[in-house]
Amino acid sequence: MFNQFYIIVFCLMFFAGVWMFISKRKHLLISLLSLEYMMLMLFMIIYLYLLFQGCELYFSMVFLTFSVCEGALGLAVLVSIIRTHGNDYFHSISVLKC
Repeated sequence: MFNQFYIIVFCLMFFAGVWMFISKRKHLLISLLSLEYMMLMLFMIIYLYLLFQGCELYFSMVFLTFSVCEGALGLAVLVSIIRTHGNDYFHSISVLKC
C-alpha cells in the first residue's frame, strides 16, 4: 500500500513535467529543464519499482547514464543555438534561414 503511494506521487510529478513541457514552449532552456525533470521522475519511478520488486538496480544506473548524456547533448545544442542566433527563442529559429 505504501509502495504504491510513492509510485503514484512520482507518476503525478512526471505528468506535471509533461504539462510544463507542453505549455512552456517559448524558450529552449525551459523545454530542456522540463525534459530533465521528467527524466529524473522516470528514474525515481524505475528505482522504486526495482527496489520494491527486489531486483537488481543496474538498469537504473544505465538509465541515469543515458539521461546525463541526453542532458549534455541538450546543453550543447542550446549553446550552439545561442551562439548562432543570439537567443533561445523558438520563434527566431527558422529552417528557411541559412
